[in-house]
Amino acid sequence: MEKIQHKNVTVNGIKMHVAEIGEGPAVLFLHGFPELWYSWRHQLLYFSNKGYRAIAPDLRGYGDTEIPSEISSYTAFHIVGDLIALLDILDLEKVFLVGHDWGALIAWFFCLFRPDRIKALVNLSCELRPRNPLRKPIDCLRELLGDDYYMCRFQKPGEVEEEFASIDTAKLMIGFLTSRDTRPPCIPKEIGFHQAFAQLPATLPSWLTQEDVNYYVEKLNKTGFTGGLNYYRNMDKNWELTAPFSGCKIQVPTKFVVGELDLTYHIPGIKEYIHNGGFKKEVPSLEEVVVMEGAAHFINQEKPDEINAHIYDFIQKF
Repeated sequence: MEKIQHKNVTVNGIKMHVAEIGEGPAVLFLHGFPELWYSWRHQLLYFSNKGYRAIAPDLRGYGDTEIPSEISSYTAFHIVGDLIALLDILDLEKVFLVGHDWGALIAWFFCLFRPDRIKALVNLSCELRPRNPLRKPIDCLRELLGDDYYMCRFQKPGEVEEEFASIDTAKLMIGFLTSRDTRPPCIPKEIGFHQAFAQLPATLPSWLTQEDVNYYVEKLNKTGFTGGLNYYRNMDKNWELTAPFSGCKIQVPTKFVVGELDLTYHIPGIKEYIHNGGFKKEVPSLEEVVVMEGAAHFINQEKPDEINAHIYDFIQKF
């Protein structure tokens, strides 16, 4: 870990923290919520040893990267803009792209907006969902899962931050990272996230150390969660701004990996969409779908060896 280099660069008007290691073809790793570059620690070391240049930024609003105050500064265009600027600064014409959770969603947008900068894509956990031209995404989620669904709860500025602030950050992160509940997270206000994270495992799983938890806690106690929550608060705005891309397909060679116990895989209708042709229709260059037995949502941390192999087996073909 001490061999990983850290630097701050100016991209798209903000300061961005970037971790990188190795030389060779570049692999850009995009983390999700509520994570950091650190989520890719195992991948950075593995791919640097395999002859790749492994790069993992703290995305806008996270960790040691700048946190703009305006909610409107967190659209997909802002975040992909940051990443294009990063590639330009690092003098990289094309990269292999790997995303997880919100990082996967940003990776889909990246491939939609600028496929010319991507050699191939490996996305984890979050499949591409087609843009419904008639309905905003939050309205669709409310109809499907109700007002208490966590993405709907996240929409009101300040409300969830206040709830999170009342919970010990270590307990919060352990709750997020170790959950194996496949039900859609619906958390009524009267219960609150405090109760949702009340029952934690007696001991940390083998793949998560106290040192790992401490790193997340140190950064999140400094930044809070607002930056990451603002990604959710721009879901409808992203829908509005991507109207010109409605009907466009992802043409980048793609592999998709999801855990069998990942809550995203158990949202009503998603399994059918992934396996019955809908996903392939939206991503014509989708070459492989892997459902990893026994794995939950934070798959690149929980099963690093298997995920490293899945990524390597795919990108080394290009």
